[in-house]
Amino acid sequence: MPRKFKIILWLSGLFILIILIQYPIQKTIDSWQTWSLPLAGKTIVLDPGHGGADGGAVGSDKTQEKEITLTVSNLLKDYLQQAGATVYMTRDGDYDLAAEDTRGLSKRKAEDIQQRVEFISEKKADFFLSIHLNALSDGRWKGAQTFYYPGREENEQLAKFVQAEIIRNLENTKREALPIHQIFVLKYAEAPGALVEIGFLSNAEELDLLKSDEYQRKMAASIYEGILRFVTEKTEKGNETNQ
Repeated sequence: MPRKFKIILWLSGLFILIILIQYPIQKTIDSWQTWSLPLAGKTIVLDPGHGGADGGAVGSDKTQEKEITLTVSNLLKDYLQQAGATVYMTRDGDYDLAAEDTRGLSKRKAEDIQQRVEFISEKKADFFLSIHLNALSDGRWKGAQTFYYPGREENEQLAKFVQAEIIRNLENTKREALPIHQIFVLKYAEAPGALVEIGFLSNAEELDLLKSDEYQRKMAASIYEGILRFVTEKTEKGNETNQ
């Protein structure tokens, strides 16, 4: 057999061997990434409520809703990114989304909320979470609660999974996820979404919790675990349907 032909055969065999070795390795890498990055390929928008001139709800010590919503959203963003998600924030500082020349708080708020809906659409979000806090004149009310726009199955699933994890992890509320019609972002955003009222600034006990780093992390982690359940259990259900 000519030497040149032997070399060609040897190189061909080496090439086939490399392919055979790489194939299972690549499959293993892909499986590992899917297991370790359960939110890989997902685009999520986080919407910290209020900002700028609109401080939102206010506690007895002047703590403003806009401050805590941003902090918790940033913590949640970290958890989601570590799980492989692409995360966008409607705001990452103390500002609203209205144009600079828009005058009057009511006009700014109306423009701001419309811009949040457009932001969610522009980012082609798989789903979104709005983070808010509550306040009432009666200081007895407390407990986080998640809301969704009715008539859309994914909205309801997302809200219920998030609320279930808040109940399980924080052990300080028995509130259930509820449908709501009046929330503009939930109603007009095309992507599935939920709004989490993470507590009452008007309740003295809960106010102290909401200001603490530990509680903020626990809240962000609970919402994150609810999102994981929403994504993974929906995927498992889809796989069962396709079998």
